Amino acid sequence: MTHTASIANHDEDYRRIGIGREEIARWEDGARTDGRRGTYEWWYFDAHLDNGAKLVVIFMSKDLATPQRPLSPVIRLNLELPDGRSHDFIRDYPADSYSAATDHADVRISGNRFTGDLSHYEIDAEIDDVKVHVTLDAQIRPWRPNTGYLVFGEKRELELAWLPAVPQGTVKGSYEVAGARTEVTGVGYHDHNWGNVGMMSIVNDWYWARGQAGPYSVIACYVTAHKKYGFEPVPIFMLAKDGEIIADDASSVRFSATDVYLDPTTGKPVANVTQYDFENGDERYVVRFTRNRDLAANTFVEQMKPGVRKLAARLIHFDGAYLRFVGELTIERWSGTTLVESFTDEAIWELMYFGHARTTVDSAAVHPASR
Repeated sequence: MTHTASIANHDEDYRRIGIGREEIARWEDGARTDGRRGTYEWWYFDAHLDNGAKLVVIFMSKDLATPQRPLSPVIRLNLELPDGRSHDFIRDYPADSYSAATDHADVRISGNRFTGDLSHYEIDAEIDDVKVHVTLDAQIRPWRPNTGYLVFGEKRELELAWLPAVPQGTVKGSYEVAGARTEVTGVGYHDHNWGNVGMMSIVNDWYWARGQAGPYSVIACYVTAHKKYGFEPVPIFMLAKDGEIIADDASSVRFSATDVYLDPTTGKPVANVTQYDFENGDERYVVRFTRNRDLAANTFVEQMKPGVRKLAARLIHFDGAYLRFVGELTIERWSGTTLVESFTDEAIWELMYFGHARTTVDSAAVHPASR
C-alpha cells in the first residue's frame, strides 16, 4: 500500500477537526496540543519595520528537534537593527512557566506573552538586554490552505497543521536594546503551527515565504515530504491584492528553485532564487524571491545544549538545519505574453531542512553564501 502526503480537504476532514471551510474561528489560534510527548506547537510573528529593522519572535511549546520530550517551552527572538547588528536568541524556560489558552491565542512563558483574537495581537518578549513590545492589527483576514492540516501515511493520521492567522497586518510598538528604546511601526505577519508527530519523520524540507510588494501580499510554501512518502511535494499558495485574497489554489502553482549553492555552515543546497508561477486561464502571476543574504543559518545540533541529546544527535548523524533569508520579492502579473504590472520589495523567507541533502550541487553552480 502506498504512503501518502497531502493537505486534508475532504468533508469528513472538516467534520473531524470541527472547523468550517470558509470562516475561521478565534479558538483555532488557541492551543491545539497539550504538550504531551510527540506533539509540538508554536506561534510565529515577523515584521519589517519602517526604520529598516527586522524582527522575528516565536513562542514554542518545545524545540522542534525534540518533539518526544514533555512540555519544554522555548522562545526564539531575532532582532536585526538598521545598522546591521543582530541579536539572535534561543532561550529555554521551565515547563511550569508556560500556559496557553484554548479559546484564543494567549500564550505566556515566564512573563513573556503572545496574545490576540485574529484581528489584534500584543507580543511582549524580553531576553537579556533586548526587550520587545509590539502590536499587530490585521489588514487581511485569517486564511488557511483548506483545513490547514498536512496529513501523512496510509491512514492519514500523522498531522502537521498550519494557520496563517494574520497574513498581513500593521505593526506598532517598540524595541529596547541595552536600555535604549526605539519606537517603531511597520508591516507584520503571524501564523500558528502544531502537530502530533516529529517533523523529521514526515518532512524532508520546505521553503516558506511571505511578503508584500505594491498592492500585493503573498504567502508561499513548498513542502517536500520524507523519503518514505516518496518526497511527495505539497505546495501552498495565497495571493492577495488590496487586502482581498485573489488566488489560493495551490494545484495551479508551479514551483522552481534555481541558482543553487551549498551553504557552508549547514551543508544544505540552497536556492538563491525560488519562484511560484500561478496560472488562471490567460492570466498568470509570477512570484519570485531572490536571496541577498542570510539572517540565520544554523544546524539543529549546534543549537542543542551540551549533553546526552546533543551527543546522541551527533551519533545518528542528524544534520537538520534552519536558514532564514533576506532578499527581494518581485510580483508580476501577465496577460498572455504581456507583462501588465510588476512590483518589487524586501522580504524574509526560510528553508527548513530535516532530512539529509538530496542533491549534489555541481561545482559550476556553487556560489558563495555572501553573494
